[in-house]
Amino acid sequence: MTRRSQLVALASLGSLALLLAAFGFQHLGGLAPCKMCIWQRYPHAVAIAIGAVALVLPRLRFLPLLGAAAAAATSAVGAFHAGVEQGWWEGPSSCTSGSISGLSTDDLFDQIMSAPLVRCDDIPWEMFGISMAGWNAVASAILVLIWLAAWKSRAV
Repeated sequence: MTRRSQLVALASLGSLALLLAAFGFQHLGGLAPCKMCIWQRYPHAVAIAIGAVALVLPRLRFLPLLGAAAAAATSAVGAFHAGVEQGWWEGPSSCTSGSISGLSTDDLFDQIMSAPLVRCDDIPWEMFGISMAGWNAVASAILVLIWLAAWKSRAV
C-alpha cells in the first residue's frame, strides 16, 4: 500500500469514525440530532465514498481534492453550528428559537408549538467546553489536511 493510499484510507476511516460516533450518540446515547447535526453527516458519507473510489482507482489524482472538499464542508458546517450554539451568530430560523420579547400570549404559544423538537442552538453534550459540532469542526479540519497530504503525495 502506497503512502497516498494509506493517507486516503486514514482520512476515510476518520470520516467513518466521526459518522459512527454521531450515530452512537444518537442511538446509544439517546441524543437526537438537530437539523444542522444531520447536515454535518452528509459530507462524511461523501468523503467515505470518495475514499473507497480513490483506493480502487488510485490513478485518479483529483479524488483526494474532492475528499478534502467534503471534509472542509463538514468542518465549516460544524464551525457555523458551534457558533450558533455559543450565540455568536444566529442559525437558521427552522432550528433555533426566536426572541420572545414583545410577543402576545397567542404569538408565544404559536412560536412554542412550531418550534423544532431539537433546537440547533442547544448544546446537548460537550467535552472540555467544546460541543459535538465544535469537535466535528476540529476533527474534520484535520481530515482536510490528511486529504491534502494524500493529494500531494506521489500517485500509485
